[in-house]
Amino acid sequence: MQYNKSKSMPMFQYNQKDVSVTAINTKYQGFFKLDEYQLKHKLFSKKMSDEFTREIFERGNAVVVMLYDTRQDKVLLLEQFRAGALRSEQTPWLLEFVAGMFNTNESPVDVAVREAKEEANITIAQENVKPIMKYLSSPGGMSECIHLYWAEFDSDSVSSGSVYGLDEENEDILLHLVSRGEALSLLSEGKIINAATIIGLQWLALNYQNL
Repeated sequence: MQYNKSKSMPMFQYNQKDVSVTAINTKYQGFFKLDEYQLKHKLFSKKMSDEFTREIFERGNAVVVMLYDTRQDKVLLLEQFRAGALRSEQTPWLLEFVAGMFNTNESPVDVAVREAKEEANITIAQENVKPIMKYLSSPGGMSECIHLYWAEFDSDSVSSGSVYGLDEENEDILLHLVSRGEALSLLSEGKIINAATIIGLQWLALNYQNL
């Protein structure tokens, strides 16, 4: 499909109303869900596409919070096993920020506060949880939206090398307290390979002087 316009076209000229979903069929329902969508949408030619199918992995939305001590310029990294990284060439134990899924009737900030306590035994105040951005993890085949935050914390209250997590969720989480420079070095060396941590640290590198 190729067609040329004599002048540039505006960005974001279409929205949800320009998509027609005719059916959603659940193909798998477990801890996560896989739905098959039958749909069509408006093309940039102004015509409608043919109807086609897309399988969407429905895992729910998540919250990630970067804990950063502005006074001591330190970041908290969590090391834990991730089954989804088994096919990577590196270790499946990843360095990440505090993160978790929504429970019923929780706001993103509620999740950030709860997960900081569960995963790192750190109490953070709701007013200290500040937004960085929201983004879609892999919109070609997954509906998940990540709510990315940062929060001020007192790194003196954290013991690097401590292990936390919920037994009922098979969590085994090792804490690493590092300087911002160390965290960025790990990033540049390719030792941090999950999207939320990469995005958060890149944001921190651009914004730490204003925090």
